[in-house]
Amino acid sequence: MKIAQIAPLAESCPPALYGGTERVVSYLTEELVDQGHDVTLFASGDSITAAQLVPCADRALRLQSGPVDALPYHMIMLEEVARRAHEFDVLHFHIDLMHAPVVRAFADKTLTTLHGRLDLPGLAPFYKAFPRLPLISISDSQRLPLPPVNWVKTIYHGLPRDLLSFSAEPRDGYLAFLGRISPEKRPDRAIEIAVRSGMPLKIAAKIDRVDQLYWEEKIAPLVKANAQVEYIGEITDRQKAEFLGGASALLFPIDWEEPFGLVMIEAMACGTPVIAFRRGSVPEVMDHGVTGFVVDTVDDAVRAVDQLAQISRAKVRAVFDERFTVQRMARDYINTFSKCAGAGAAMPPPQLTTDLQSITL
Repeated sequence: MKIAQIAPLAESCPPALYGGTERVVSYLTEELVDQGHDVTLFASGDSITAAQLVPCADRALRLQSGPVDALPYHMIMLEEVARRAHEFDVLHFHIDLMHAPVVRAFADKTLTTLHGRLDLPGLAPFYKAFPRLPLISISDSQRLPLPPVNWVKTIYHGLPRDLLSFSAEPRDGYLAFLGRISPEKRPDRAIEIAVRSGMPLKIAAKIDRVDQLYWEEKIAPLVKANAQVEYIGEITDRQKAEFLGGASALLFPIDWEEPFGLVMIEAMACGTPVIAFRRGSVPEVMDHGVTGFVVDTVDDAVRAVDQLAQISRAKVRAVFDERFTVQRMARDYINTFSKCAGAGAAMPPPQLTTDLQSITL
């Protein structure tokens, strides 16, 4: 099958540091190549892939010096995708919504995986305007905010089996927080859980410019005030196995409707239990009492830390092998590509049922 993968340009595929969507696109692309498919990847020029790379920016936009407007680069990419659309059996988009008007004439051979949150203002009227755009969700809970749209399937993310090594025992007896410093990720909760549990906490996280003030005013003082809390900064994929594998548990104390939560399955690959708050995809990804604990409060999380000895790290890894490998993810996508590619028709003109002047931006 000839497949086009269209990635965001903020990070390379795979990302050098933080970058969930581009990381998943990279894993999927390489596995599709390994399975014998003819894959073309539209991505930043510093991407590393066995597929045919079409560079749409010299390097990842987040790594370029100074402020960068991402829109022109994505428009250039979409122009090239549209010009070459006839070459592919299926075009798989990972760039949210900006391509919808461009693909109207060949929408029948496209799939769009939505990687982000869908409860933001403006998204409901947008998808009402493009009701036949074929969409993939990354969890069932991700779908809830949208009106009826053309959902094709839910496909959970997956990782290469050998990406992160299994650790039968935690090495240093600490709790881990991995991801991004932001209010919805609640690193403050992670610190409270660790302090109340009497355990060290290591925080490996990116700080975006938009969250710099939150870090300086809310989180940095907590780190400074608690000697058992250590902020490490961003880490690479090669550092993740040691970081996650050495932890007694990963804390995932989110306070938003997380669409998936890649870090949960990264921890599972290492055999590390996860203590996660019951929001968004968490109840779908987690097996309570098997891969960790799904909790509702900080008190619950503190109690869960005391119950970590009940969790078999070998069983945690076994659940990962069964549910969250890239091989399973690629099979799900290929089955979906085969059923959908070319089976529909071009989208009709948009039906703008919402008064554009009434949309709050």
